[in-house]
Amino acid sequence: MTIIDELSSASQHVADAVGPATVSIGRNGRGTGFVVAPGKVLTNAHNLRDRTTSVTFADGRTEQAAAAGADPDGDLVVLDVDTADIEPLAWGEAVPGAQVIFAAGRGGHRFRVSLGLVSGTERAFRGPRGRRINGSIEHTAPLARGSSGGPVVDQTGRVVGVNTSRVGDGFYLAQPADADFQARVAALAAGRSVVRRSLGVAIAPAKVARKLRASVGLSDREGLLVRGVEPGSPADRAGIAQGDLLVSAGGTPLTSVDDVHGALDAHGDDDTIDLLVVRGDDERTVTVSFAELAPEPEPEPEPEPEPEPTPAPAPTPES
Repeated sequence: MTIIDELSSASQHVADAVGPATVSIGRNGRGTGFVVAPGKVLTNAHNLRDRTTSVTFADGRTEQAAAAGADPDGDLVVLDVDTADIEPLAWGEAVPGAQVIFAAGRGGHRFRVSLGLVSGTERAFRGPRGRRINGSIEHTAPLARGSSGGPVVDQTGRVVGVNTSRVGDGFYLAQPADADFQARVAALAAGRSVVRRSLGVAIAPAKVARKLRASVGLSDREGLLVRGVEPGSPADRAGIAQGDLLVSAGGTPLTSVDDVHGALDAHGDDDTIDLLVVRGDDERTVTVSFAELAPEPEPEPEPEPEPEPTPAPAPTPES
């Protein structure tokens, strides 16, 4: 058997193995997903437009699915949906270097399998809400649009990654299916969504902050300029305002938005974090709280007024 024959045979084996469990996400097939457990489908969070979406299976059956657990910043969601008797795909392990892999997609409701190599690891890209996702697999298996959320598998059909970010002409970066990833998927399937902390501010990069401060005669300080504050956010409750300069968070100097995310993640178990803030040329430390605000008690209903007695009708004069 020639190498071409072996590759063709392997491709057919992979297509037969992963095809039934690979699904199309959305009415128009805007994304791909795959069955990870009975009644559970994994896909990218950016493939959803709401908490519910349609899932189309290999046999053409379409079911309405609802999010069981979501990690929007990590661009993952597990859907609750009737998967019938479809066998879930098993997990494998990505190997750095020239590992042969296969990528599967069902974008536009058409199933595709392509062959490639793992060409690199530890790539980074940004999720749908701007957070950096590190450690991705770079591979050379091209796929059509609508393939994000689909599985990257080895020659046995075991999942070694999930295509997430499209780059170039049909190529994807994939999140590796390592032990931490598998644990996160299991938590999402159990209904435990991931909520990463956020200050609730829009910021300008350090170079913009320096230029704006210089233009109004303020001292040169390294930091991130607050361009806007979300009403009711942790930053808003702490008194941070538009025009403030964020210099550090939890002792970490802030030179990029990734520094902010890193500082917040590092204090994930704390209810507060201290920010060094400069307003004009005045420096101060602001404590930002992430504790949930207690809901305001509902006002007691006012007692309804007693109904006034209905006057007796006037007597009808006798004729």
